[in-house]
Amino acid sequence: MKSVSVKKRKKISPGSLLFDLVIYVALIGLFVITFYPMWYVVVASFASSKEVALSYGLMLWPKDIVLGAYKLVFSNMRMMRGLFNTVKILAISLPINLIMTMLCGYFLSCTNMLWKKPIAALILLTMYFGGGLVPNYLNVKELGLFNTHWALILPGCLSVYNSIICKTAIEGIPHSLVESAYIDGASDFQVMWKIITPLIKPTMAVLCLYYGVATWNSWFNASIYLTNEALYPMQYVLQQLLRAGSQLAQNVAAGDDFDQYAETIKYAAIVVGTVPIICVYPFLQKHFAKGVMIGAVKG
Repeated sequence: MKSVSVKKRKKISPGSLLFDLVIYVALIGLFVITFYPMWYVVVASFASSKEVALSYGLMLWPKDIVLGAYKLVFSNMRMMRGLFNTVKILAISLPINLIMTMLCGYFLSCTNMLWKKPIAALILLTMYFGGGLVPNYLNVKELGLFNTHWALILPGCLSVYNSIICKTAIEGIPHSLVESAYIDGASDFQVMWKIITPLIKPTMAVLCLYYGVATWNSWFNASIYLTNEALYPMQYVLQQLLRAGSQLAQNVAAGDDFDQYAETIKYAAIVVGTVPIICVYPFLQKHFAKGVMIGAVKG
């Protein structure tokens, strides 16, 4: 007779079921709390100001989809100029950020570099102590960067935290590979750009995302170093719109358009200023976990 194996179902205690139920409810509640404000902004941007005012902050879908707020945003020169300035600043600053981070990370990862310890100590010291707002302002002004886009690019062109991430990734590369390149006559720059950089592409993709999001969302430096409205980035224009309320919104939408879109134009501007950077995430998502964890576990 053939023995029939019977799989026994694992018994789950009532306590485990209750624990799982509490976890699921908590996660669903957390998802709703974090997702609904974003959903409300998107929905409100397609509604009329009257419907937004009557919703009292609770609206799942607009009764009538209205595109007037988006037409006003895209037809307003101040908004579009701010978006162009943001893209311009990002296009200039991102290559500088990555090059500076790569150079600093490579220096921190080298074992036989001259005066490495004192220089590395000075670099790490900047993570704990800063000059302050007034010295930074005076420094930017004396260097001739005031009221230019370079005031938003050069002072923050290097993040020590991101350099440490880059350093950790470089240390994960086998040292024998670097030594073989030196034996073949390669210089430090050739080793860095032709060997190390291609091997840490996931990490560089993550750092590109870090710098890109920080630059895109930055508005505080613009409020300090810029006085010419033609140079304002999108986020600073948006911050002014949200802070000044209906007064600035009236400059964007005049007459009957203001009465109809006084509230929704704010939400439309938020969506226009947020969606472009969100669209970048799917292209870098596959590198995100690998780029951060590379070199973190050894053994």
